[in-house]
Amino acid sequence: MTTRILVVDDEPDLEALVLQKFRHQIRDESVTFLFAHDGVEALAALKTNGDIDLVVTDLNMPRMDGLSLLQKLQESEERVSTIVVSAYGDMSNIRTAMNRGAFDFVTKPIDFTDLETTISKTIRHIEFLREARQRQATAERAYASLSRYFSPNLAQRLASDTGAVDLAGQRREIASLFTDIASFTALVETLEPSVLGPLLNAYLTGMTDIVFAHDGTVAKIVGDALHVLFGAPGAQPDHATRAIACALALDEYAQSFRKSCSPKGIALGVTRIGAHAGAAIVGNFGGERFFDYTAYGDTINTAARLEAANKQLGTRICVSAVLAGKVANFHGRPVGDLVLRGKAEPLRAFEPLSDNQFKTPGTKSYLAAFGKLEAGDQGAVAAFAAHVGQHSDDQLASFHLKRLLNGATGTRIALD
Repeated sequence: MTTRILVVDDEPDLEALVLQKFRHQIRDESVTFLFAHDGVEALAALKTNGDIDLVVTDLNMPRMDGLSLLQKLQESEERVSTIVVSAYGDMSNIRTAMNRGAFDFVTKPIDFTDLETTISKTIRHIEFLREARQRQATAERAYASLSRYFSPNLAQRLASDTGAVDLAGQRREIASLFTDIASFTALVETLEPSVLGPLLNAYLTGMTDIVFAHDGTVAKIVGDALHVLFGAPGAQPDHATRAIACALALDEYAQSFRKSCSPKGIALGVTRIGAHAGAAIVGNFGGERFFDYTAYGDTINTAARLEAANKQLGTRICVSAVLAGKVANFHGRPVGDLVLRGKAEPLRAFEPLSDNQFKTPGTKSYLAAFGKLEAGDQGAVAAFAAHVGQHSDDQLASFHLKRLLNGATGTRIALD
C-alpha cells in the first residue's frame, strides 16, 4: 500500500531534494509526496486529498506556522501522523509539537538519511495503526452480526478474538431447547398485521433477552418458535444447569406475556418448551453467503419432540432425564417414560419446577401418586383421583388419571 506524505515547508529547494532522495521509493510506489508552503496550504491539501497518511512540517513558516497547523489537526481529529522539522536549539517548540500529537522530529539543517529513517519508522507506526483500525472495524461488523444470535458477552468474545471459539462444524456436548406457542398459526389468521407485528416482536424480544441473560445461543427463530443452544459455540461446563434455569425463566415470562394479551382480546396460546442434552454437530452451515450457526443430530430431534410432547401431556415444559441428571439439586415432577415419535426405546422425562413449586403440597401429592404408578400399585388410580380433586388445574395429573381409567398401566407412554 502506498503511503501518501505531505511535506509542509517554505524553502523553495526542498521539494526537489525530497523527490531526489526518495526517487526509488517513489518509483516502486511505496510512497508518494505532495507539497505545501505553509499551514494554510497544508490544510487545503488535506481537505482535497483525504487519504494523506503523514505530514512532515517545518515549524517556522509564514501565514500559519507548524505549531498552529498541529493544533488545527488536533481539533479536527485528523487521522494523520506528523513529523516536525525544527532547529536543534528550538527544543521548547519541539516539546510543544510533541504535546500536540507529533510522532517524531528531525532537526535543521536536514540530514536526509535521518529524515528517511524517521519517515520509515513513522510509516511502520502508520501501518500498525491502520491494521488496528481494520481489526476494530472487522470486530464491530462481526459483533453487529453475531449479537443477533449470541449473548452480548459471547458475541463480544467472538468478535474480538475469532480464534477463541471455532465456528466450524464440530461435535460437542450441548443442551438443546425448543419453544413454540400453541395454536399460533391459527391466531395469526385472525390478527391484523399492525397488531401481529408489535405483538410478535415484543414476545421474541423478551424471550431472546432471557436466553442471552443465561448466555444461551439463539440458533434459529422460525415464526414464534425459538431453537436455543447451551454449550455452543463456547464450551459451558454448566450448560445443563443454564438450560433448565432458562426454561423456567422463559416459562414465567411467556405466562406473564400471555396474561398481558388477554385484556387486549388476544387469546395467545401457552408457550411449550422442550429440552434435552447430548452430543450434536454444531457450526456455521450457511454456505459461503450466509451465517447460519445451528446444530444437527439426535439430541436436537429429541429436544424438538419433547417440546411437541407437551401438547399431549398437558405440560408446558418437558425435559429429558438425561438433561435433568446433569443438574445438581434438580427439582421436578417425573412425567413418565415417553416413547417419542420415531423412537423404539422410552425416555424418562420430567417437568422442571422452581424451588418454591417443588415444596408445595400439590407437588408432594403428585409425587406420591406417581410413585404408586411406578410401583404398579393398584392404588395409583385413587391417588391420582384424589390429587385431581384437590388440584383440578393439574393437567399432567389429569392425563395420568385418564390413561389409568382407560386401562393403561405403568409409566411407559407412547406418544402420537
